Order: sequence, then C-alpha cells, then structure tokens
Amino acid sequence: MVSYLRHSLAILVTLVAVHYGFTLRHHQEWKKLILTHHWPATVCEMDHGHCKNPPKYWTLHGLWPDKAQMCNNSWPFDSIQIKDILPEMNQYWPDLLHPNKSQLWKHEWQKHGTCAASLECLNTQLKYFSKGLEIYKQVDLNSVLEKSGIIPSTTYYQMKDIENALIGFYGVLPKIQCLPPHQGETAQTLGQIEICFTKEFQLRNCTESVDLNDPLIDWKAYNDDLHVCDNSTNTLYPPVKER
Repeated sequence: MVSYLRHSLAILVTLVAVHYGFTLRHHQEWKKLILTHHWPATVCEMDHGHCKNPPKYWTLHGLWPDKAQMCNNSWPFDSIQIKDILPEMNQYWPDLLHPNKSQLWKHEWQKHGTCAASLECLNTQLKYFSKGLEIYKQVDLNSVLEKSGIIPSTTYYQMKDIENALIGFYGVLPKIQCLPPHQGETAQTLGQIEICFTKEFQLRNCTESVDLNDPLIDWKAYNDDLHVCDNSTNTLYPPVKER
C-alpha cells in the first residue's frame, strides 16, 4: 500500500512539473513587444459615442508581448505602484471609455504586463508602464503621421499611403487595423496602429509567419470589430468630435 501511494504521488508530482514547465516555457517564449496605439475617435465610435472629451491625438492602448498573456494571476494591479507617473498615464495612456479610472491599466497589467515582466527591465508595474510611455514618446506616431501629411479629415486616404509613410519613417512594417465599412458605406475607419520591437527594444517588422492554430495567440484587437485594414478600401481617418 505504501509503495502504491509513493508511486501515485511520484506520478502526480511529475504531471504537475510537466504542466508547470510547459506553461512557463510558453509564457516565456514571446519574441516581440507590440506598442499599440488607438485612435480616440474610432474607439468612441465603437463604444457608440459614450466617451467624454476624448484626446485629439493617438493614445496608448498597450505594450504587448506576442504569444503570451495572463502569466501571473496572483500579481494584481496596484495603482499605488505607478503614482509617480499618473499625470503622464492620464495624458498618454488614458482609459478612453472610463475617464479618470484605471480599468484599462488593470487589464493591461494582468493580461500583458505580467508576461512582459520576464524581462528585468519590465519586472515591476512602474517599470512596465514607464517603458510603455518612454517608447510611445520615442515613436511619436502623431508627429510622424502629421509630417507625412496624414491628418484627421473627412476625406478619404488610401491605406497604402498611410502604410508607406510609416514604413518610410520607421523602416519596419507596422500592423494597421480598421473598423470595416458599415452597411451601405464604402470606407473603412482607421482605428489602431501597432509598432513592434525586439526584446532589446529595437524596431522590427510586426508581421511574420505564424501558426494560425497557436492557442496562445490572441487574434482579437481592442474590439472584435477591428480587423487588419484592407489596402483596396478607402480609409477614413476621422477627426475627434467634441463631446
């Protein structure tokens, strides 16, 4: 009986170790960081206009390791840890749908930050959010688009012109997502732009060959309605409306 119990315990310990090792290995397998910007006018449209006084510039959505999410459910978000950077967080990384609240930051930390924390330079909440702000400023997406003549307008753009402007400045291929045309419309709406980095924070292409069946890849954008923009469809980059 004792021998049987020992054998059963050994099997259980082995299974737990294999499962833990498999999970940890996959959480640490990510290869790139995705700096994700979203356009307030489009976010507000997807939320049926419930935003109040949205910014008139691209804001941060998140800093995402690819192929990894929810790596440590026992590490909750604590706003006290980022109190020194709250003014910048509210300016550049605001919760557009819940002004002056921290739901977005809590979500981003729990889903993405706990995985990014495998890097020493991102292994605290302050480090993670500070780094996001730092590279957001370095990328300076708002200025890059403006200098390329791409500004919010009621007239349409060609997606290739937007993509080429970004490639011309950054030297890498971004990922651009749009809200598809509503029924009876012919134009898609610019919604989200991702700029990608290596673990060493060097710019790199966002697109690459991936396994479409990989369960660790989150194929959804900020909202299920956002999709990779269609190069053959007119693109609206809408002005932010006063609300």
